[in-house]
Amino acid sequence: MYLDQKVIWITGASSGIGEALALELAKFPVKLVLSARRKEELERVASLTGLSSEDLFVLPMDMLDIDAIPSKVLNVIEYFGQIDMVIHNAGISQRSMVKDTVFQVYRDLMEINFFSIVALTQAVLPHFTQRQKGHFVAISSVAGKIGTPLRGGYGATKHAVIAFFDSLRAEVYPDNIDVTVICPGYIKTQISFNALSGDGSKHNKMDDNQAKGMSPDECAHRIVQAIITKKSEVYIGGWYEVMGVYLKRFFPNLVYKTLRLKK
Repeated sequence: MYLDQKVIWITGASSGIGEALALELAKFPVKLVLSARRKEELERVASLTGLSSEDLFVLPMDMLDIDAIPSKVLNVIEYFGQIDMVIHNAGISQRSMVKDTVFQVYRDLMEINFFSIVALTQAVLPHFTQRQKGHFVAISSVAGKIGTPLRGGYGATKHAVIAFFDSLRAEVYPDNIDVTVICPGYIKTQISFNALSGDGSKHNKMDDNQAKGMSPDECAHRIVQAIITKKSEVYIGGWYEVMGVYLKRFFPNLVYKTLRLKK
């Protein structure tokens, strides 16, 4: 099988989609690297996977500490001898109008959702190139395809992720390196609670659409299937979000009108 004995590094693995991916992937004969800032939560997820220390490496890291990323890559290679796949899942959302958002919030969103991903990708890429194989999986968002109210900065970062990995996919094809971009819609996680408000504080609320969204377990299952089949880009969510992507492609004005806020 494609995943057999692969060393898979998941960032943002302490909760939500990252946690669900760890549990879903643990059903296969893989070796996992779990990263996030909260060591205690990573250890909790690690225990839920049922994997032994021979097949699992808990590696706490702050994605904003760009200078430390190369050493983290070396830590993984020293532990397992190789890296076969990186799942870029770490990130943060936003819930604020453009007119109410301080500029620093945009910088913070771009640092964690885009620049940190670029840094980790560049740090791992020489290893993939040297081995002539590897797989990058980037968790973007339907918001990267359709800009919606209250997510101006978040959507911009996810759009940037899609564009970056589209370019990378074309560049690394000769080196047998795969790139999969995942665009989830509404998934029932704590993403809206942790989202940044206009002043940079936490939103601390569950969105109605989020509460009605797909379970993280189902989302993770679909992501893993997309990885196994080496899909280039996949939309995961309810019919409303996924249909919106196709409607924007063929009937953009209809989508623009639908998204307008009413006073």
